[in-house]
Amino acid sequence: MTENEISYKIRGAIFKVFNAFGPGLLESVYVAALASELKKEGLTVRKEVAVPVFFNDEKLEVGFRIDLLVHEKVLIEVKSIEAIAPVHHKQTLTYLKLTGLKLGILVNFNVENIIDGIHRKVNNI
Repeated sequence: MTENEISYKIRGAIFKVFNAFGPGLLESVYVAALASELKKEGLTVRKEVAVPVFFNDEKLEVGFRIDLLVHEKVLIEVKSIEAIAPVHHKQTLTYLKLTGLKLGILVNFNVENIIDGIHRKVNNI
């Protein structure tokens, strides 16, 4: 399955979760519901995936966590905040760069219209 095919299913799942809950809940609720819906769609999903960070060929004692990793190809960064800031877009792009993944979805569920909350980020596609 390609990144674009996975992305299509992710988008459908985001709409289902948003239609069920609407805005205003904690990020953790949206992450759990989205993971459940994606699994129902037959995709493999891992939550809170730890990613190590290397600098000068040394593994640092810090890292970051991907909210959702779908089919080992697409990362999803989930937010439930007043507004997506430029730093959130940069964060998602940096996650893509550090993981070597090609596609990421930044989604903010705290919006009136979910179409405004979905942002597709690419890394050398």
